[in-house]
Amino acid sequence: MNIKVNFKKQAFSKSSANLILFADEKFNIIGLKKHISKTEYSYISDLINKKDTKKKIVTFDISSKKKIILVSLKKNLTDSDAENLGAKSYVILNELKETQYIVNSDTIPNGLKNILGYFLHGIKLKSYKFEKYKTTKDKGDISINVIGKNIPNNKDQLKFSSIEKGTFYTRDLVSEPGNILHPDEYAKRIKTLSKFGLKIKIYNDKELKKLGMNTLLGVGQGSIRGSYLVTMEWNGKKDKSKPLAFVGKGVCFDTGGISLKPAKFMEDMTYDMAGSAVVVGLMKSLALRKAKINAVGVVGLVENMPGGNAQRPGDIVKSYSGKTVEILNTDAEGRLVLADALTFTEEKFKPKFIVDLATLTGAIIVSLGSEYAGLFSNDDKLSQQLIKSGEHVEEKVWRMPLNKNYDKLIDSKNADMQNINYVGGAGSTTAAQFLQRFILNKTPWAHLDIAGMAFSKYGGALNSGGATGYGVRLLNKLIEDHYE
Repeated sequence: MNIKVNFKKQAFSKSSANLILFADEKFNIIGLKKHISKTEYSYISDLINKKDTKKKIVTFDISSKKKIILVSLKKNLTDSDAENLGAKSYVILNELKETQYIVNSDTIPNGLKNILGYFLHGIKLKSYKFEKYKTTKDKGDISINVIGKNIPNNKDQLKFSSIEKGTFYTRDLVSEPGNILHPDEYAKRIKTLSKFGLKIKIYNDKELKKLGMNTLLGVGQGSIRGSYLVTMEWNGKKDKSKPLAFVGKGVCFDTGGISLKPAKFMEDMTYDMAGSAVVVGLMKSLALRKAKINAVGVVGLVENMPGGNAQRPGDIVKSYSGKTVEILNTDAEGRLVLADALTFTEEKFKPKFIVDLATLTGAIIVSLGSEYAGLFSNDDKLSQQLIKSGEHVEEKVWRMPLNKNYDKLIDSKNADMQNINYVGGAGSTTAAQFLQRFILNKTPWAHLDIAGMAFSKYGGALNSGGATGYGVRLLNKLIEDHYE
């Protein structure tokens, strides 16, 4: 069921149907006396001791027409705790299938007045569904009217709404099938975001060839679709201060090229553009909330197909940086897209830092599963900021090693480097080590390998399965806490 949240300046009526109320962690409900009838208070008081209060959320069927959901809030509740409670509440709301609820913010215990926005944020994030191609859709909507004195202020409402819209846009993009969201269509969709104030530039095949972006173009040359580099600029500071730069891998479908992938699970390779989708969703959210920073998003959009013109194992190409690369495996294609995009971003925008995101290696899933993204960086300060921001919003990262000793594994006898490590081992690290060679001017840089985080078959705390939108909230938090 879809969620609609409305903030109402209306008086609370004890006769209101279907309430969401709050209590402390011990389910002390004395504070609810003035918000519900005596009969309801007695009924809940009688039952609350028999409930398993460890559940944190309990429901009461007052009558056939009225339900009360009681949420307990512990004293040291974090923003993330509140979001998770919201997500759990959505699951309950979805099961109850009622269409109207009132949240009384005045029942929030003292000391937790600013927590409601995160609670509602959790409800909204968990409610996402991708039903675009279903002929029979879930038509039910849940309307939540929020009343009382403790509602989020206008600034916070805008922040949560913009992050939700950015996250959902990312999830939408990642959920699209490859026959719909190919590079031609993807570039068009990004162009529509200019209506939010983003300055968007699309570089097509001819322009990329003229620029010398041969590692990016090589990946897409087997496809009938075009290859693109798209830049999105947000100037929220209205000055010439250095922008923050975010770069994303946008392989709209990855067959592996001539180094063809196994057929089993190849359908999942529609998600190989998730890094780019995070950058696009982030830029949309920054524009919607009028973030007071200068930022640029850069995405390389290609389709890796085994056509008659496809790149071959053994080919040597010259990158935008001037460095040459021997292609030993055409399925190690994401790093080739990012190589040109990284050097171009550093040279053109001279950013304060660069964060790139990519579903780059299966090896990172072997290392970290679906709990952490792999973080590789040349800068300790940026790494710590990402780690702390990730912990705050529960989009966690774990720092992995980079070291010059890994260079020998990607040095080529025939070119400056090769695109895979044929010796074996350290798959994620050697991929990151490859990318680091395209940061030419010592710009602070972090690479996030999100292969295990971008999509979840079983769902997570704040998503119900499928595309997660991982990274949009993490990078918004990084910007909000350290750069705005």
